[in-house]
Amino acid sequence: MQAIRTAAKTNPKTKTAQKPAFDPQVFLDSAGLARKVAEFRKKETIFSQGDLAEDVLYIQKGGVRLSVVNEAGKEAVVAVLGPGDFFGEGCLAGQSIRIGTATAITPTTALVIEKKEMIRALHSEHAFSDRFIAYMLSRNIRIEEDLIDQLFNSSEKRLARTLLLLARYGTHDKPQGILPKIPQETLAEMVGTTRSRVNFFMNKFRKLGFIKYNGGLRINTSLLSVVLHD
Repeated sequence: MQAIRTAAKTNPKTKTAQKPAFDPQVFLDSAGLARKVAEFRKKETIFSQGDLAEDVLYIQKGGVRLSVVNEAGKEAVVAVLGPGDFFGEGCLAGQSIRIGTATAITPTTALVIEKKEMIRALHSEHAFSDRFIAYMLSRNIRIEEDLIDQLFNSSEKRLARTLLLLARYGTHDKPQGILPKIPQETLAEMVGTTRSRVNFFMNKFRKLGFIKYNGGLRINTSLLSVVLHD
């Protein structure tokens, strides 16, 4: 089966066909693709650490928190993902069980793609494969940046950077600006500090006009000044 593609556009000056950028959502919505749409409530567990890893998920709407619990029972938030993100892709690399837990942080809609169908698509649909590889590489870079951030920056800078990343500033996606309310405990786990410190800095950011609470959490680009300040 071939992915649905829009018709190529012709440049009137060069008379050459210009193919539009590949749209992964159009491909994933293609008729016959072995996937299903799943709806998750806020705080609902999508999959748990130790579950069988049998599919890959693609977020259409909402947000997902990925976390890991160590042998001592301590939980760490690995990432918070949003629309356009894949997760659960470890099954493609031979993981037979989930190494972490995925939880919906807001009402979330996701496509659940069977492992064998995802592998088939990556082999046969080159544009989709290129997009997926580029996504995974950019996420690896993000993980490296998170580690450097954790090692060398203050908790205030780490919180500011986390909020900007959650709002998708500095990515190819259109910034969201307004985020769903994220518990301060979750932010503290992501930043690697205490809830009281997060509360202190969030109040500071609000007083300085960097963030606003208005039916959600509005992130202003001025918050970049905290990240860039030495």
